[in-house]
Amino acid sequence: MTEMIRVDTATRGSLVERAMDMVRDYIETHDLKVGDTLPGEGSFAAELGVSRPVMREAFGALAALRLVDVGNGRKPRVGAIDGSVMAASMGHAVNTAQVSLAHVWEVRRTLELRTAELAAQNRSEEQARAILSAAHGLSVEHDEEARTNADTLFHQTIAAASGNPLFYQIVRSFEQLMAAAIPKAWSGRTTAEEREETLALHREVAEAIAARSPERARAAMESHFASSIGEMLRDQV
Repeated sequence: MTEMIRVDTATRGSLVERAMDMVRDYIETHDLKVGDTLPGEGSFAAELGVSRPVMREAFGALAALRLVDVGNGRKPRVGAIDGSVMAASMGHAVNTAQVSLAHVWEVRRTLELRTAELAAQNRSEEQARAILSAAHGLSVEHDEEARTNADTLFHQTIAAASGNPLFYQIVRSFEQLMAAAIPKAWSGRTTAEEREETLALHREVAEAIAARSPERARAAMESHFASSIGEMLRDQV
């Protein structure tokens, strides 16, 4: 076991990767679900024949990916899907110029047209009220941060109402980028008429979803993207 600890960096990295694979395989073969308990570091270390430090590093890497949930004094548990992992990767891609904001928003536009359609079909009464509330709340949010939060909530609530949890997590992964893009989009609406048009488009999306009209919801979301961020995207292409 002592020899296992004194391995070179390349070998250690390989061992950690093998340990991570073992945990993932264990979750799959035992059909574990979110919140289910996993064996501790010692059990996995003995099974794979690696040191506890290697296993601890593997669990740390899996926790960073939100695949497992670890905490002091208890065994690790199966983690829940978390859009923040995708957000970190997407933010890195934009910051390092691997993709542009225009690329991100084109993907977001494609997704959100579909989530609007699905929300109109699948939303609950409570979700419909929440979407309407978020849309109307934008008209009274004069503080930039509060307005950005309300706008973000509006889109995430629509994604949640789609009935597809993956849509929600992907839309959620845009949150960090929206924190910068939403104020920029609103700053481009310099007149009262332009701002009212943007607010009216949010309300139209919400009302179409509440009315269970998928075609109307998609068209309204299309108009919202064209009006609110069309110019911003054209500037970056």
